[in-house]
Amino acid sequence: MELLLDQETSEPVSPSSQFLNNSVLSLSIIAVLELEELFDDSQAIPLLNDLFLPINPRFSSITVTDKDGEKRWKRVEVRLKDHVHVPVFASGMSTQFYDECLDHYLSKTAMEEFPQSQPLWEVHIIKYPTSHAASNIVFKFHHSLGDGISLMGALLSCLKRADNPSLPLNFPSAKLHTSKDGGNCSMFRKVPRFLSSVYNTLSEICSTIVRSSLVEDDKTPIRSRHPGVEFLPFSITTTTFSLDHIKQIRARLGVTLNDVITGTIFLGTRMYMETASQGSGNARSTSLVLLNTRMHGGYRSVQEMVKPDAELPWGNHFAFLNIPIPKLRDAEARNNPLQFVFDARKVIKKRRSSFGVYLTAKYLQLVGRFLGPERASKYIHGTLENTSMGITNLMGPMEKLAVAGNPINGLYFVVTGAPQSLMAGVVSYVGNLRVALLVEKDFIDSQKLRSHIEKAFDMIFKAACGTSTHSTAQSKIC
Repeated sequence: MELLLDQETSEPVSPSSQFLNNSVLSLSIIAVLELEELFDDSQAIPLLNDLFLPINPRFSSITVTDKDGEKRWKRVEVRLKDHVHVPVFASGMSTQFYDECLDHYLSKTAMEEFPQSQPLWEVHIIKYPTSHAASNIVFKFHHSLGDGISLMGALLSCLKRADNPSLPLNFPSAKLHTSKDGGNCSMFRKVPRFLSSVYNTLSEICSTIVRSSLVEDDKTPIRSRHPGVEFLPFSITTTTFSLDHIKQIRARLGVTLNDVITGTIFLGTRMYMETASQGSGNARSTSLVLLNTRMHGGYRSVQEMVKPDAELPWGNHFAFLNIPIPKLRDAEARNNPLQFVFDARKVIKKRRSSFGVYLTAKYLQLVGRFLGPERASKYIHGTLENTSMGITNLMGPMEKLAVAGNPINGLYFVVTGAPQSLMAGVVSYVGNLRVALLVEKDFIDSQKLRSHIEKAFDMIFKAACGTSTHSTAQSKIC
């Protein structure tokens, strides 16, 4: 790969991207597309060249340091064959065998570092039938390229609708959080809300700073405290829930979809912990829930995202919410599983109402500017390391998609490289919500954890709607 002329040097690498790509912290996103038919790998390079590379210059760029010591994106000539990998497994084996092959391959791929001499993305084509796909396409992106919303927008720009490729995709959208009281809110309501926001902001900032260096969660069945856990092998398991069922719970309880799924994951995780080690269901455990800090939700086309002053700009625009995982004894989960949903809603709403996450982001930028990106990365690494799990979620496409005419039956994603034993990635797709659990191998039993989360959803659905889902959640081991 040869560097192009100096004039091809584009914009500086943002501080947040530098925080996620250095010797202290290096995060990646792995997205898996499950295809209905066997994918012809000879189509990969033309598709990438014609559809993927033109999306954003970062897919054709590496990071370099200019004469002033500033990190910048520099355009390079892309050798696509260096980015496309087609592994070979034993032929004629069972789908269970290939499930295990895929799981091992994903773990191996995630632990391998990107060559810094080429753009920070890869495509892996798995041409073997697994439990839910005739073949799989695996995208690996370094997080410095952009966050989940940016990269999901990039993938959606490369895909077509399966029912009619000539029709445009309907990008999911989200409404802004608005007050139910309207714009004529009295001063008697505004003052307490302002004071509450100030208190929540100070509380959030103090909690985040303390969490990054002074206070850590207990060692539990979901937190091994193994040094360098981010470099250890992991396993992935996924489960699928019906969006219709989640919407029924939402309507009955007056909460959000995010509250329902977060409460479900929390309850299932606590049940797993208590089963694995009696008493750990009441241990001190915290989850980091990813928050999109853009002023507008949903997606825009990539062309809109890369414009100056875009409403939904490309890049890394997120912050972490420290959410204590409710304890079993506090919620009396077996008698009132809905309390986990209400507790999740209460804490998330409280943290969202503060400016703590935004001020924390500004604090990190100041640390990076005056003390260097690695110092800011140590702060993020410490926060991740001292908590028990992470949860990140995305809205996926509403219609079934296809790549090169091959329908996509399902998709899921995980974030790798975090110093945690458990990470959850949540994405919606064609009427379902997929939860992918990335767990430390040989420490967390992924099948039992998945089973407990499915059971938790049934408990919450029954308590909210008065009936069972009849095990409609579909599960699979990747």
